[in-house]
Amino acid sequence: MASSANGSKTTLELLDTAIQDLECRLGLKPGQSVPASGSGGGSGNDNKKQQQQQKQKKAKNKGDNNNRKKEEGPSAEELAAQPEICKLEFKVGVITKVWAHPNADKLYCEEIDCGEESGPRQIASGLRPHFTLEEMTGQRLLVVANLKAKNLVKFKSHGMVLCAAKTNDDGTELVEFVEPPENAAVGSIVSFEGLSKPIPLSASQVEKKKVFVNCLDGLKTDSDGVATWNGHKFMVGDGEFCKSKTICNGPMR
Repeated sequence: MASSANGSKTTLELLDTAIQDLECRLGLKPGQSVPASGSGGGSGNDNKKQQQQQKQKKAKNKGDNNNRKKEEGPSAEELAAQPEICKLEFKVGVITKVWAHPNADKLYCEEIDCGEESGPRQIASGLRPHFTLEEMTGQRLLVVANLKAKNLVKFKSHGMVLCAAKTNDDGTELVEFVEPPENAAVGSIVSFEGLSKPIPLSASQVEKKKVFVNCLDGLKTDSDGVATWNGHKFMVGDGEFCKSKTICNGPMR
């Protein structure tokens, strides 16, 4: 029995030593109970890690929400403050290919480079009575780029070119392209003097809200032939204006 008692005492001593060692590892005072998960001791680092992960998750969600808002477009407040003309997108383009529409006497079919990754746009224009194929080829112009595609005599037209017009004394109509500044790069976006930066709507929104139709009354060249909307000049870059060659105070379509 003496040897058994001695053995039990040795076991208790070993157990006490193990408990003391564990208390030291956990940063506990002698006799202190083990803290609940997420509070002091060795779980502190885990708690900090969880808090950091939560912060990162919130930041990611915030970023995702911001990206989603950008994808959805401008807010209702931004749109309400936009003049109608700033809801349209006018791009600098150049005609790279043109041919007569086989089934429409007044239509040309054009391929117009607008600097887009998708390649040239195909657009149909009723300009055959006013320009030869040679005059059309290589012509620099402005394209209304966010109009809904239309089927014009079985030719799908993705936008329209902007022209100025006037009626001559003999009753004939003179039509001229609204041309960008000479140094304007293909694909450049038109802005408007005195107005905020354009926030173009989608093509379906332009169609639904009749944005282009609403702008028509204000579209004309001024006394210098510069393209304007309600007096605000069309420009590319810093003060470089878009204009017709000779037509002054004429409507634009």
